[in-house]
Amino acid sequence: MLLYLFRRLTHVVVMLLVVSMITFGVFFMVPKITGTDPVMLYVGKNANPTAIAGLRVKLGFDKPLYEQYGLYVKGIVAGRHYNNGPDKTYCPAPCLGLSTQDNRPVWNTLTGALPVTASLAAGAAVIWLIFGVGTGILSALRKRSLLDRVTMVAALAGVSLPVYFTGLVCSAIVVYKLDWLPNSSGISFGDDPVTWFQGMLLPWITLAFLFAATYARLTRATMLDVMGEDYIRTARAKGLAERVVVGKHAMRSTLTPILTIFGMDLGGLLGGAILTENVFNLHGLGFWALVGIQKNDLPMIMGVTLFAAFFIIIANLVVDLLYAVVDPRVRLA
Repeated sequence: MLLYLFRRLTHVVVMLLVVSMITFGVFFMVPKITGTDPVMLYVGKNANPTAIAGLRVKLGFDKPLYEQYGLYVKGIVAGRHYNNGPDKTYCPAPCLGLSTQDNRPVWNTLTGALPVTASLAAGAAVIWLIFGVGTGILSALRKRSLLDRVTMVAALAGVSLPVYFTGLVCSAIVVYKLDWLPNSSGISFGDDPVTWFQGMLLPWITLAFLFAATYARLTRATMLDVMGEDYIRTARAKGLAERVVVGKHAMRSTLTPILTIFGMDLGGLLGGAILTENVFNLHGLGFWALVGIQKNDLPMIMGVTLFAAFFIIIANLVVDLLYAVVDPRVRLA
């Protein structure tokens, strides 16, 4: 088991390095190819040549690309000094660069936004697992019934409707028209837990509606396949109760693909639920990703990209470890 864990952790480190290299190359090589000077994002269009030259030296843009990447990785591990004579700025580790908007370390902004995204993703995940998996199991056990048809139509609607549509409609009706829930923006858990919970309900439900629909359809299809397997018929032939057949035998095989996509979905959401956060004005990672795109803040976009890659890779690592616990044969893979 320890050897399996070591191999997986090695894969995580290598993958993060590959992602960082590709991301750095895209954001700093492409502008040079297109004739765009990254320094201009920091100084603005009306800066004098002396200020531009000094900032280029301070940020390391005067060095070859491979040296810039080396400084970037060094900043993540040990921090980085931005020096140009008396003009000095220190970015403590892990340093993901300085924002072009306010010269603040990107790491500080993103770690401050992470609790918002984490609470959004965790709350939505609980809802979509309970309702999505539960609905899929009931639909499979009552195949072709009215319940099955109604839930699958609702699931199809959930997959088809985009988050920005359902979010705006639900917000307009529930928050502004009926005044059942408060506005979610600007409220933290530490300030008022009850109001925070009420404000997060609508973003949770809106985000979970999309994923619950997908999980319901997948669970139903998987459960129908599993219930037709020979070992299920054998279990029934032995006289086992239906709840034992379903709960002990069928559910184990049904939840395996659910566990796989759950790791991917949760990791992706932790990297930033861009649409949901911007619809409900939640200042999480997705919100800052969109701000970075709108304002050409390359370090901010790179930071969110690395955060997203990290969470997706870690989520897949956890899924692999859970597989190894459930099925020892996976450790030999």
